Amino acid sequence: MANTEAAAPSGIVPLTAADLPGALALSASAHWNQNEADWQTMLHLGCGWGIHAPTADGKDVLAASTIVLPYGTDFGWVSMVLVLPEFRRRGHASLLLRHAIDALAAEGRSAILDATPAGHAVYVQEGFVDTWGFARWRREARGAADAANVGAAPATRALTDADWPAIAALDAPAFGADRLPLLRALAQRLPQAARVAERGGRLRGFVLGRDGREASQIGPLLAADPDTAQALMVAALRAIPGAVYVDLLDGRDALREALQRQGFAFQRPFTRMVHGRKGAPGEPGAIFMVAGPELG
Repeated sequence: MANTEAAAPSGIVPLTAADLPGALALSASAHWNQNEADWQTMLHLGCGWGIHAPTADGKDVLAASTIVLPYGTDFGWVSMVLVLPEFRRRGHASLLLRHAIDALAAEGRSAILDATPAGHAVYVQEGFVDTWGFARWRREARGAADAANVGAAPATRALTDADWPAIAALDAPAFGADRLPLLRALAQRLPQAARVAERGGRLRGFVLGRDGREASQIGPLLAADPDTAQALMVAALRAIPGAVYVDLLDGRDALREALQRQGFAFQRPFTRMVHGRKGAPGEPGAIFMVAGPELG
């Protein structure tokens, strides 16, 4: 992203490493799963803005935030549109959202985001339109015996550095842009969940995972077919005995049923929305689980 500090409306400032404690307080106040590594990754790969405000006792805090992650040359991800509870209904979220849209437009990029039901109406008012959806599912922590009984050992193997070109070749057309720096960063977060599936010497799919504030998350998961996707999912789940989130695309019925058999419960839906374009980038046929609404 270009340096847009000079163009920011009064009161909006770029987020820096010094804002990490405040950023963590924002996501925790919304009961979101991001931890410090998530915020660091987003600020490293993109940029963010915030609004500071004094509390009732005069303490300066990060009252609101947003993040933009540029992907490819023609779109960027808008996420982490957050406001502390005591500073809501003052227009902070709308101001930051419009600034993010303008910053992307200045670079010739359209804005993409994944909306919760609570935020959907706000985004519609700002000109975003629906494309496709997915749902968040959660499994609580399991004991060692339960973790061992996730399923038969699937035909997958650990991801290696030699796999990245094939992963990029599968991921970029599906997602709509090259996001290899993000995928590499995620692979380091929970390496035991980073798996690939092959057939005839060709990559058929991959899955990544990462730690979170309250649960690990599996995703993205891309595969050539549902059987491969399920094998990758089972392999990742075997590596994570603790609580887990997954964000599963609508219509992936076989995986949804498999998740339910493993004790996953539905949490809430999300809608992928676009601003300034007709549809979502990419061809999502190979996508079974997204990386998360904050990442795409």
